[in-house]
Amino acid sequence: MSNETRQSEKEPGRDWPDGKGPVRLDVDGASENPTLKGALIVDVAGFEGPLDLLLDLARRQKVDLAKISVLALANQYLDFISRSTRMRIEVAADYLVMAAWLAYLKSRLLVPQDPDDEEEIPAEELAAMLAFRLKRLQAMRDAAAQLMARNRLGQDVFSRGAPEPLIVETKTEFADNVVDLIKAYALRRTQEFAHHEYHIARLPVWSIQEARKVLQSLIGEMDDWGRLDQWLIEYLVEPEKRRSVVAST
Repeated sequence: MSNETRQSEKEPGRDWPDGKGPVRLDVDGASENPTLKGALIVDVAGFEGPLDLLLDLARRQKVDLAKISVLALANQYLDFISRSTRMRIEVAADYLVMAAWLAYLKSRLLVPQDPDDEEEIPAEELAAMLAFRLKRLQAMRDAAAQLMARNRLGQDVFSRGAPEPLIVETKTEFADNVVDLIKAYALRRTQEFAHHEYHIARLPVWSIQEARKVLQSLIGEMDDWGRLDQWLIEYLVEPEKRRSVVAST
């Protein structure tokens, strides 16, 4: 926006078509500064460009931005621009570019499109793109308003004198899935139960043949009934061999 843009005194009939807008045209040369006679005078406290101007026009339709009538919006904009007969190009170049584009879009919306023309973008798609730009501008303005409404450090809120410590939070995230977890568990279990050779020490055994020979030799020495192990005392001395002696006899 040019530095020559300024706020003019309100004049009847020089506002928006509905008579409520803060943007005015100095088409009759009523400005105090002769160098700005015939210029489009834009209130910098109100609108910041043609897209902002379109957004305000869309709001005046009192409909959702997603359902705005692009044709009606173009008519309002072109009606506003047509009221200036001696507009300064260096002041309102952006507005004239937008007016030319809207006039083109209006003609595309009114004239049926050739279905065989595949190179040219459909008018409905152009209108949707414009509506999206307006919605994006509105979202940015809402976000800026929310930021400006927050408390400011050093003005609304104050920090303590001591410097704040630097807190480092470490968050560990694993990229493996359940299958990798099962594989890792199986590998761990395999390592714990690895193959080990186990050698069993051979215990001394008293065979049945040996027990039979001992019993045959003791038959002649037994003169009365008694416990069997009292005749096998000499063979029960070794603890490792005791079970085998008792079992074999």
